[in-house]
Amino acid sequence: MRKYNIVGIQQVGVGTEDMVESWKWYAEMFQMNVRILEDDTVAELMLPYTGNQPQRRHACIAANLQGGGGFEIWQYSERKPQPVTFDIQIGDLGIFIAKIKSHNIAAYHEELTAKYRDITPIFTDPRGLPTFYVRDPAGNCFQVVEDNYIFIEENRLSGGVVGAMIGVTDIDSSLVVYQDILGYDTVLYDKNGVFSDWRTLRGGEGHYRRVLLGRSTPHTGPFAGLYGNGTIELVQALDRTPRKIYEGRYWGDPGFIQICFDVVNMRELEKYCVEKGFPFTVDSCANQSKFDMGKAAGHFTYIEDPDGTLIEMVESHKIPIIDSLNIGIDLMKRDRTKQLPKLLFRMMKFNKVKFK
Repeated sequence: MRKYNIVGIQQVGVGTEDMVESWKWYAEMFQMNVRILEDDTVAELMLPYTGNQPQRRHACIAANLQGGGGFEIWQYSERKPQPVTFDIQIGDLGIFIAKIKSHNIAAYHEELTAKYRDITPIFTDPRGLPTFYVRDPAGNCFQVVEDNYIFIEENRLSGGVVGAMIGVTDIDSSLVVYQDILGYDTVLYDKNGVFSDWRTLRGGEGHYRRVLLGRSTPHTGPFAGLYGNGTIELVQALDRTPRKIYEGRYWGDPGFIQICFDVVNMRELEKYCVEKGFPFTVDSCANQSKFDMGKAAGHFTYIEDPDGTLIEMVESHKIPIIDSLNIGIDLMKRDRTKQLPKLLFRMMKFNKVKFK
């Protein structure tokens, strides 16, 4: 029996050339307008992925209170970000699509197409559910998926992040990470072929294996109510050799830089990762009990899947609730098997950011 708990998908990291402009777009389109954290300091611990040099960056974690994970929007402050030099196709190695939830696909599609053009028609996914795709101004692709769960009703049509599509060279080898370690142990579908919902996307005419993974048991833990239940979709190209999205580039360069999971009992997770052959490549608390980020504190680590895709795990120790009033909560003084009261999340409405 595992002695750690994966609470849910905390966020997907998005590297950008202009953090503020990207955040403004995500707030407008996906209602990612609640500031959880914002930081403009030096990333000193990610040396394996930043050229073995500390790098200054400006980053925020933004959320949508209707539920789902957030975005970590990330920009180098002193180094010029290096965009990918080729067109990313379906199945390229790494995170190539992030999944955004909506409880009303048709109405949300109508809302977005009224103000933005780079949106596909509504298709049917392999489960028979409606879906469509949105490409942001930087070229990042998002799949809008049907999910009726709403954490805090704000009368909006979208929620937050509920998963990702990840390109891999061999799905069966990758299941050790995504099924065994992260606990997405239920196969919702496993299909080979050419897929109609991809026909307008780059590489969509190719043959692929798609495996959608969910969980047999609901998430539990302090933030489980906010995150809800997510999925991981592994994609393997069957008729071409995929390219590695971050080959020759740094973590934090434009694109989807990581998927992050909220955890409880990080040291037990570490033991299991080592046992499975995927040791931590970054450990913020290797020589200390916690990593202090001012108004927040915790423990973050990284592993790589078999193709080098970065997976972040975060154990939160202290988080801000109302940033302007310096009100926060110490999670280490609470029972971390139980969800936090919804009232605390309602108070985060005071952290909403308004853009001009």
